[in-house]
Amino acid sequence: MNTQHHGSRLRLLSALAMLAFGSTASASTLNQNVSWTVDRSGTTAKYRVAAYGDSIYAGYNGSVSNAAKYSAPTVDAEYLSALWNADIESVRRAKSGAVAKDVYDNKIVKERSYMQTSNTRVVTFEMCGNDGLQARTAFKDQSGTCNYSGMATALANCKTYVAAAMDYINVNAHANTRLKVISNLYYPGYNADNVQSTCKDATTGASVNLRDRFLPYLTKMNYWMCEYARQKGFKCADNFAEYMGADYDSNGDGQVDSAALRYVAGDTEVAYVTRITSTLKSTLRDANVKLVSSSSSYDYIQSDDTHPTYTGGTVSAGLWGGSTGSGAPRYTSFSGGKSPIWNHYGHERMGWSVSVFNPPSP
Repeated sequence: MNTQHHGSRLRLLSALAMLAFGSTASASTLNQNVSWTVDRSGTTAKYRVAAYGDSIYAGYNGSVSNAAKYSAPTVDAEYLSALWNADIESVRRAKSGAVAKDVYDNKIVKERSYMQTSNTRVVTFEMCGNDGLQARTAFKDQSGTCNYSGMATALANCKTYVAAAMDYINVNAHANTRLKVISNLYYPGYNADNVQSTCKDATTGASVNLRDRFLPYLTKMNYWMCEYARQKGFKCADNFAEYMGADYDSNGDGQVDSAALRYVAGDTEVAYVTRITSTLKSTLRDANVKLVSSSSSYDYIQSDDTHPTYTGGTVSAGLWGGSTGSGAPRYTSFSGGKSPIWNHYGHERMGWSVSVFNPPSP
């Protein structure tokens, strides 16, 4: 090998990576756009799922060049293909690392054409995760007196752009759209955050527990995602409940934990936050160990302790551009509306959570 040429190539790759990710983690963004069609045998009709978001819907896996083929929107496309006996095109317009304003401005608004086609039937989006992650990182770095304003700003920005996104989609999605869904936030690093801060509270003079400080803000973000959905004609896929609660009744209250954690239409913010952060807090579990029964668990979070796990391979997405492709569905029918692996991986669970709202016909 020509070592000079090899060294130049490595420097080029390093420079490109810096362009993609920025000089700091908080500023890093990477467009990861994918169009994948679930090509069902013997069908001619083709409908579209248009999905907008950040690294979650992108199917981010740590790579600058590829992403999960079956991230949540494409998992939903597979469910739709079976339900409607049709080909389903999953169009994911995603920007890993993007805060809510960025997703709104540069994906939902600037790339509105993807939801304006006449074959669009489902429009879904997710945002705000990076607002929370950046506020968390900044807070962890604090010393001296704790300043909580960063988390409050993240919450305010989340509410602003979630509402704006729903209003914009309501105006711009094609009239043939049958379903609009927002996916809310799970809590990545739930166990890792169970530590004390390096800053001190101004009133008590003591450090604060990071998890206890962050959970109410995330819970308020999730409340407003689901509440705005109720107000504005969207459905809310409650990923927090699906990821953070066991699929059995662990506390003997007569309810399956994951079901008990879900947003309920008519909840007030105070009632919902109290239920999650106090009444049922003891049932919350880190999604690295998602309990699907009292004796069985799956890992919903990748080794970065942030992004959902997945199966089904990868597609090109990132520095070298997005990709377009098609393939036969992994499953052609679903017993009880659930794939055999619906609860085995984070993206499979999230895709199923969106799919429960699918209309019976296109």
